[in-house]
Amino acid sequence: MATEQTTIQLPSRYEQLRSTAEEIRETPKAFVGLTLLTAITVISVLGPYFVPYDPTSIHSGHILEGPSAQFLLGTDALGRDLLSRVIIGGRTSLLLGFGSVGLALGLGIPIGLTAGYTHGKVDEVIMRAMDLLMSIPTLLLGLLILTALSSNVWNAIFAVGIVYAPRIARVVRSATLEESNSEYVQSAKAQGESTPYILFGEILPNITAPILVEGSIRIGFAILIGSSLSFLGLGAQPPNPDWGYMINTARGHIFESAWFLLWPSIALTLTVFSVNMLGDGLRDVFDTKYGGDEL
Repeated sequence: MATEQTTIQLPSRYEQLRSTAEEIRETPKAFVGLTLLTAITVISVLGPYFVPYDPTSIHSGHILEGPSAQFLLGTDALGRDLLSRVIIGGRTSLLLGFGSVGLALGLGIPIGLTAGYTHGKVDEVIMRAMDLLMSIPTLLLGLLILTALSSNVWNAIFAVGIVYAPRIARVVRSATLEESNSEYVQSAKAQGESTPYILFGEILPNITAPILVEGSIRIGFAILIGSSLSFLGLGAQPPNPDWGYMINTARGHIFESAWFLLWPSIALTLTVFSVNMLGDGLRDVFDTKYGGDEL
């Protein structure tokens, strides 16, 4: 007697990505956050091609001027065009945010995968070290790292990346613990697959949802802490524009020219708002898609 066999075809990686993209488009918070962040990024990256003035050029006869036809957002205390400085300053802030979180992911993912998969003493030692780093306030830890290094954007990226790596590692470890006893992992073990293959070829693709959500949320925090470091003079160095440094220099002129403080503050707020909206939207997307199991 013949037996019918039912073949279940799993969606391809491309179909999964397309489905996720459609979910993002249909989720208002994710769509608005992604659209706004994309617009800010494109304007900042392409800024050097269309800004009206060199952001470091000094116009000595136009100090602390308000918005005008010549200077659309006004000028700073040295007569530099604020529109040009705000647009170009976004490159530094975005580089700090994305660069530091990229570093945090590069460090935190393998640490979290290893801790969550190995269990036992290795897991205990790794996570106690992560807890120790996380017990230090983020800004203080960043300051401590930069104290031993010179003050520039790249060292600020390194410092912020180290600050957030333990938080990424903890999220990855938690997701890995849930997946380590799943059928596909046990099957890979039975087939004699190597540990690196199981971690990066089997487990990692199945825990991308919480990593994407955590990473997107951390970008907003990283931009803020990076701007805080620049505010303290430990990030981008003058005359290069940076939102945090611009806010710092504008403090002393708030009663003379509120525009000087207003524009970089708005730019920073909009960027962090867009990243947070995207992170919240992605959480909603994956909660709907996976029933909240992965988050």
